[in-house]
Amino acid sequence: MSQTTAAKSTGAATASKSTEASAPATSTEKAAPPRASDTLALKLSSAEFTTTLSHFHRAEIARMAGWRDRLDRTSNWAITVVAAMLSVSLSTPSAHHGVLLFAMLLITLLLWIEARRYRFFDVYRARVRQFERYYFAQIFSPQPDYASNWLAILGEGLRSPRFLISQRAALIRRLRRNYIFMYTILLLAWILKITTPSLSREGSPIGFGASLVDTFRVATLGPIPGVVVVCGVSACYLALLAAAFLVRSDDGELSFGDVHV
Repeated sequence: MSQTTAAKSTGAATASKSTEASAPATSTEKAAPPRASDTLALKLSSAEFTTTLSHFHRAEIARMAGWRDRLDRTSNWAITVVAAMLSVSLSTPSAHHGVLLFAMLLITLLLWIEARRYRFFDVYRARVRQFERYYFAQIFSPQPDYASNWLAILGEGLRSPRFLISQRAALIRRLRRNYIFMYTILLLAWILKITTPSLSREGSPIGFGASLVDTFRVATLGPIPGVVVVCGVSACYLALLAAAFLVRSDDGELSFGDVHV
């Protein structure tokens, strides 16, 4: 009798263990609560969403205006450098023509700085143009199914901001719009300086023309012969002209008739 009872209890224990093993494991972890940002986005009403867009648009305009001001400052520095160097070089025959070459080097440095600033400006300018093109224009002149995913593109740009143009493209844009004129003025002043005897240190006070040999002699820069200096300046300006006029223009902003900000 006792053996029968023990066998029953053993069988019951084995059955209970097998039942526990075959039963699916129940997870004690709770589902992660929704993030505050997701909850906020789901609770935004139409009026609140419009207000958010308005504030963001105003902030992007302020950013764009700040970088626009930085661009103008760099251009003003370049104009000031050109004016100062022209005044120093052409005001007296004792001034060396290397002053104008140094001015070319300085505005090249300023052009590089301005191109870098322009890349930042272009990011915020593009965001402002997205609002104007896809939001405000749709309010004033609706068009069906016109770039309906522009908010998603804007959101991805905010998550991982990236430059929209390369340094090379920015250099070409700023060169075409501002700096090509400064380079031209400096080149004309440099040619006038080395070809006019009355403007050179060793020239006579009377006379307006000089021979080619005298021009190369005046163009000498320290140990560098005048022929090498003239050839170097010519090569640099040919490269500038090729970059400004022979490189294919971008579509959109630089095409004829389009307004850019």
